Amino acid sequence: MADQNDTVSIVELAADLTAAWLSNPNTRANAEDVPAFLQAIHAAVAGLAGAPGADASEEAAQPAAEHKAAVSVRKSLANPDHIISMIDGKPYRSLTRHLSANGLTPAEYRQRYGLKADYPMTAPSYSEQRRAMAKKIGLGRKPGQKRGARKTATEASEG
Repeated sequence: MADQNDTVSIVELAADLTAAWLSNPNTRANAEDVPAFLQAIHAAVAGLAGAPGADASEEAAQPAAEHKAAVSVRKSLANPDHIISMIDGKPYRSLTRHLSANGLTPAEYRQRYGLKADYPMTAPSYSEQRRAMAKKIGLGRKPGQKRGARKTATEASEG
């Protein structure tokens, strides 16, 4: 009888901890993450309580969730006007805000989907627009250098 009460209290405690985790406004969890988290919490509580069968629960919780890409790498980079997210398959000019909304950094995103380190986070046309705007307002010049000074110095050395 005491074992059943302990088992019920472990299950209740794991459920209460999971509910508290989900009620935290800083927690970004998908529906697929909740059962894995609940199993991990149950295994941890059962392990602390010394309940039998805790090892089997830990082994079930160990495999990492496999993330399937919504599109292929080639398709995500096919259009120069936008990059298609592998998370949801939607087009974005820049992925950084989208990734942070999903709780990822660019490095984690690249690792999750097996992308190379040079996989871009912004669309080529958007990068070019930003580059042109930066050059127009004078970024990248040395202090005191005029817009045409660089061309004049180059032409003088050639002539």
